[in-house]
Amino acid sequence: MKKFMDKDFLLQTETAQKLYFDYAANTPVLDYHCHINPQEIYEDRQFENITQVWLGGDHYKWRFMRSCGVDERFITGDAPDKEKFLKWAEVLGKAIGNPLFHWSHLELQKYFGYNGVLNKNTAEEVWELCNKRLAEPDMTVRNIIKQSNVTLICTTDDPVDSLEWHKKIAEDPDFTVQVLPAWRPDKAMNIEKVTYKDYIAQLSDVAGISINSFADLCKALAVRMDFFASMGCSVSDHALEYVMYVPASDEEIESIFAKRMGGDCVTREEELKFKTAFMLFVGKEYAKRNWVLQLHYGCKRDNNTPMFDKLGPDTGYDCINNYAPSSEMADYLNALESGGNLPKTIIYSLNPNDNQAIGTILGCFQNSSAAAKIQQGSAWWFNDHKTGMQDQMISLANLGNLSGFVGMLTDSRSFLSYTRHDYFRRILCNLIGGWVENGEFPADYEILEEIVKGICYNNAVKYFGFKL
Repeated sequence: MKKFMDKDFLLQTETAQKLYFDYAANTPVLDYHCHINPQEIYEDRQFENITQVWLGGDHYKWRFMRSCGVDERFITGDAPDKEKFLKWAEVLGKAIGNPLFHWSHLELQKYFGYNGVLNKNTAEEVWELCNKRLAEPDMTVRNIIKQSNVTLICTTDDPVDSLEWHKKIAEDPDFTVQVLPAWRPDKAMNIEKVTYKDYIAQLSDVAGISINSFADLCKALAVRMDFFASMGCSVSDHALEYVMYVPASDEEIESIFAKRMGGDCVTREEELKFKTAFMLFVGKEYAKRNWVLQLHYGCKRDNNTPMFDKLGPDTGYDCINNYAPSSEMADYLNALESGGNLPKTIIYSLNPNDNQAIGTILGCFQNSSAAAKIQQGSAWWFNDHKTGMQDQMISLANLGNLSGFVGMLTDSRSFLSYTRHDYFRRILCNLIGGWVENGEFPADYEILEEIVKGICYNNAVKYFGFKL
């Protein structure tokens, strides 16, 4: 029997161990997509206790606590922080097969030096240990990032954002990790939302352009893209229900926009036509700027209406949307390619059943302008566990170029989540190591080093064009 989460955790062969310890373990981390707060980085926040850093805003943990019957008071409610932690420890002790069990213990090992097991019997001990450690000077947000060997972070930012915290971080000589904005224009696209007109008014003010037409909206967005680019942005991100392709004439799009700005609701067909035009416009702009287009889709959000009304979005009530037609994705990419406007693109579906479809789409649009120009993104959200990561990488290897993969991202709001990169790297090395041990790939360590370090870090540096 193997020891619980020892140094060889998930590394089942000698080759896997060599790949991990020689090539992956000490390779830096590039976090090209996350949801952490740049203000907390600038202010170098120090957390008062483990509940603040672990349970605040972590809807992964909230979902599991609810599935164990924990009262909402101990999840998002007004229970004291210690009581919330004790409830979390109690349920974590039974989280067999759930990645939260592994993530949590990797974080305890790395940042708190705790190699035991967190459960209801050890909760008091771990509470005291973690809080004592969090009070030490080297456990501020900036120091946690440095300890994690992170070289660059891309946050997720709305076009109206002032990016003031990014500017302050960039001007601070005491912090050398780059913190760059990533462009997330969902609110400008979601014409069906009741808040849309208010958002357009806000965008108009920030861009300095009166937005009275779709053409004006495009001008305002281009102005803000230029500002984001001046702050080092080279990455966009879109949260989509699915990638639609319902083309319409310029006149029809203007009519739809005017209808919505006049206070009327749009039909579902009008919504899809507008969003198609929007995505075609931004895709062209990204190509001009050599930005990367990230498409996160396949999520049906805010399914529990009473809890959404109480807690708002991103609180653990989302699910996989089974409708994600590959034909519309291909048509969208083809429309951009046909005009010479297809940017580097990363495709993420929340539905693991889409892996093979995505793998076949990639091959339709690759060319010599960039290695692995069209990427399948890392196993995302409900899929960033051992099985999901393995399946995504095996599918990518079977149908495309695994060696060109840009690898893992945290997609997290927690500053302790960088151990997810370690989790991913162990799974990666075990997968490749198994192929080598099984005689499916030669034990050529010069090539294997290039592949492993590329997937862990180097591919992303080159692909995004970051200057490190």
